[in-house]
Amino acid sequence: MELLGRPIGEAETEARLRALVLRHAQAGNGVIDLLNLVGGHAEGLLDRLPVSLRVRLNETTEEALKRAAEIAHRSRNVVGEQPGWRTRALTATMGAVGGMGGLPTALAELPVTVTVLLRAIQDVAVEHGFDPSEPGVRFDSIEVFGAAGPLERDDGANLGFVGTRMTVTGPALHALIARVAPRLAAVLGQKLAAQTVPILGAAAGAATNYAYTRYYQDMAQVHFGLRRLAIDAGRDHEALITEFRARAEEAQGRVL
Repeated sequence: MELLGRPIGEAETEARLRALVLRHAQAGNGVIDLLNLVGGHAEGLLDRLPVSLRVRLNETTEEALKRAAEIAHRSRNVVGEQPGWRTRALTATMGAVGGMGGLPTALAELPVTVTVLLRAIQDVAVEHGFDPSEPGVRFDSIEVFGAAGPLERDDGANLGFVGTRMTVTGPALHALIARVAPRLAAVLGQKLAAQTVPILGAAAGAATNYAYTRYYQDMAQVHFGLRRLAIDAGRDHEALITEFRARAEEAQGRVL
């Protein structure tokens, strides 16, 4: 449900837009060094996985996303909104358990982690006044997975997730999942590789799950925060997105 009222002023609009740019710029900070210490450089992590697993990782991720899209939504009838810290603690525990048995248990844990992550994104949507039972909001929630993972400092591709909302149909949703899956598969592959580190598998699983949960929660805050801001400020959403992207790219340039 999109709550409407008197449009907010320019000063508040500017303050909220700056806060979203800052949140985007800082997403993933504080855990990147830890993850690199545990798992090595991001670009080398996938090489640790068996070739057979790397080949089917996209397909595995796509199937996990399809199941998560239904399970995460249905879970709202059983478990209400959860505070962000509780979700991060849950995924960290799941990652630790998954890492204890090496790659087999890490693979078994992966679909559950995807579902919990999607549920966490939906909880952020609710926080901003949107109803996750609406097809458009469910579509947007999956779109957040298009952002780069916290191990990456890419060339701005993680800004793509704030793009134009498509007409929401069954085929469009499946097309979105197919588009997002390869990017999420790379992130999950890094997570699986970190969980195979001898002895440190459980710790690596907990650290990576915590990091990814916090990262996607931050990306969801940006995504739905921009939609909320467009409504509250009476601004055209696409124009606001263009302004956000320009500022976010400038902020990334200062960091790099």
